[in-house]
Amino acid sequence: MSAARIDLEPLRAGHADEMADVLGDPALHRFTGGAPYARDELRARYERLAAGSPDPAVHWLNWVVRLRWDGRPVGTVQATVEGAAAEVAWVIGTPWQGRGYATEAARALVAGLAAHGVRRVVAHIHPDHTASAAVARAAGLAPTRERRDGEVRWSAGPGG
Repeated sequence: MSAARIDLEPLRAGHADEMADVLGDPALHRFTGGAPYARDELRARYERLAAGSPDPAVHWLNWVVRLRWDGRPVGTVQATVEGAAAEVAWVIGTPWQGRGYATEAARALVAGLAAHGVRRVVAHIHPDHTASAAVARAAGLAPTRERRDGEVRWSAGPGG
């Protein structure tokens, strides 16, 4: 998948080395908790993700967001798909935030999922994370009254 300035490349364990630097800023965890993974931890995580869900009814889809003009990785997008529904998320490294890359990636993700039969898309966003809320809105999602673990459920499509 791609957009005007970015390409989405399927995630592989080998991406861990370059992505550890992209995702290494503790500030990226301000709204989600936790801390950045060390390189070897990230490689193990990517190996699990690339292997796919142990549940045959669930598909894990993960991509590295790359700048088209120089091939540099700047973040990731992901979807957990079950039937015609998907939960999505995105993260863009701190140096590349505020440039519209998350919006482009989220739009490409949602459009790509729709082209493959996904009709309902959901994201969970911390109520104070205004940048991520703006990305969700730009990708066609709207906030609901539902909360999960303190986050607002955003959705698009039937049954959202």
